[in-house]
Amino acid sequence: MNIDNPKIWSLTDGSQGMISQTKGLANELSINIKEVKTEIIFPWNRLQPGILPIFSWIFKNKLPTNEIPDVVISCGRKSVYLSVYLKKKYPNIINIHIQNPKISSKNFTYVIAPNHDSLFGENVINSTGAIHHFKKFKKLKNHYKISTKNLITCIVGGENNHYNFSIENTLDLCKRIKNLKNHKNDEILVLTSRRTSENIKHILKKELNSISTLWFGEVNNPYEFALYNSSFFIITSDSTSMISEASISGKPIYVYQLPMKRKSKRFIRFHEEFKKMNITRDLNTLGKLEDWTYTKLEESKRIAGIIKKRIIKRNNES
Repeated sequence: MNIDNPKIWSLTDGSQGMISQTKGLANELSINIKEVKTEIIFPWNRLQPGILPIFSWIFKNKLPTNEIPDVVISCGRKSVYLSVYLKKKYPNIINIHIQNPKISSKNFTYVIAPNHDSLFGENVINSTGAIHHFKKFKKLKNHYKISTKNLITCIVGGENNHYNFSIENTLDLCKRIKNLKNHKNDEILVLTSRRTSENIKHILKKELNSISTLWFGEVNNPYEFALYNSSFFIITSDSTSMISEASISGKPIYVYQLPMKRKSKRFIRFHEEFKKMNITRDLNTLGKLEDWTYTKLEESKRIAGIIKKRIIKRNNES
């Protein structure tokens, strides 16, 4: 295997959050990358890995057969099946899974798990938050007619298995954003995610349209532009990935804490870790935003360096 430019297959179910994680690690290891969308048949597509045996015919997507990868990097439940299958078919490949695979880590060469998952082991490499493909420094052209002077970006998620996101929560968040606008002549950008409900979008538009730029999923997503140009971030607590990605900026991140449906130790550990590192603070007042700094997180680069050293050591020992 060419350690400087290995052949990598990136395995995901096609969702952007998972692609960002596999892409982030793959880009630090090689430029020879092939993205493979994992599609599997029922009932494998509904069940956690480890319950049913894995066969070649459970995969609906056609796999590239003209070359064998040196490395496969997977993320997400469906891609666990494909990573394990490829490792059994090609024992010499290096298979790396990102996030807790919910099966034994012995099925993989390496597992990249965030600290808040509390997954540890000899072949487990722990990350601070979620890894992603955004770089520390990057200049982007401003196609959005948004002033970058004192830009406050509010990134809104949505209800999930752990958090409620009610009309009352949305109105309270809007009240806090409007209060910030009253304190300072800032530019405000509000972005929603795929989990943001239509009811929340309706309220955001009604309450904030006159004082901010709103993006509800149309073309020309300004998300990456915002990461590199914002002076402050306000992000709802339901998304560890959006908070992790914003930490590449080194700019203050305020977290709007949503009420939990049930206690989640994972989310609690994540938010405690980022607070201790001085990356985030809770948006728990109606006052003005305070400025602070912290070391920008470059977890994809750091973890890729660890993997390279381990592969070199492994090659020397074989």
